[in-house]
Amino acid sequence: MGLNFQKDLYLESHQIYPPPPNFQSTKLQDRLIKKLGGHAYPFTFKMPSNAPPSVTINPGPEDEGHPCGVEYFIKCFVGESESDRSHRRSTVQLAIRRIQYAPTKSGKQPMTIVRKDFLMSPGDLELEISLDKQLYYHGEKIAVKCIIRNQSNKVVKKIKVAVQQNCDVSLLSGGTYRCNVASIETSEGCPINPGSGLSKVIHVIPSLESNKDRQGVALDGQMRNIETNLASSTLLAKPESRDIFGMVISYTVKTKLYLGAIGGEVTAELPFVLMHAKPDLRELMRGDSEASVDAFRSDNVDMQ
Repeated sequence: MGLNFQKDLYLESHQIYPPPPNFQSTKLQDRLIKKLGGHAYPFTFKMPSNAPPSVTINPGPEDEGHPCGVEYFIKCFVGESESDRSHRRSTVQLAIRRIQYAPTKSGKQPMTIVRKDFLMSPGDLELEISLDKQLYYHGEKIAVKCIIRNQSNKVVKKIKVAVQQNCDVSLLSGGTYRCNVASIETSEGCPINPGSGLSKVIHVIPSLESNKDRQGVALDGQMRNIETNLASSTLLAKPESRDIFGMVISYTVKTKLYLGAIGGEVTAELPFVLMHAKPDLRELMRGDSEASVDAFRSDNVDMQ
């Protein structure tokens, strides 16, 4: 339709040259200046604490234009004054990613029970699912424990466990959609006949490797980045700040029991958190300078 929903927000602005008075460079910047020479000018800026993390929706092969998402750029340009505008010939920009790290403390172990009764059946079918923990890191295996108690006259023929990515786009009305990023079906232990039960642990791993060609999946960055993962869960300090984040990501484990064409299905869902582990900054500082810059803190950016 020729519509552009892009919106540019300038979070921070600093003068790099001439160097501002009373500027103190960090040890990392001093090491980089020695390596790059005297014409390297350091600067530091801090992102607002409520700035949303980087998220990009993976486009399809036929999609054109820039992918939908929240992106950050550091733009440097030469001007006559602070109020001067940037010009293409004298401007460079560097794409960066803002990553929200996992909290140090995990929440309660997720668990839920779903019961379903049937017409002309004296009992019910009970499905209990639980996870071994609430917080998972990217690439980590999720253990889903399923306990089935069949007191109905139905027969459970198959079990399916799927990890669902939920994306809420605040820019659009009704812009909420779901995408399965990992799933497994099994008939092991089935059929579960009336009066019997089953206790089983099923493992699933949500990863980008199995979703590279899936259109609409949310990523931490763009597919061209080597270290891209599935988008991390968005942690909101206040529920009313959802609109500020632009795109809110969450994950759920969905377990489904198949009872045949007549019996239907029984479904239970559990939310969990998928994020990056917080890095050890001391280890990063001991490493190579260039690697330290690339993996530096998400809320503080020091560049040359």
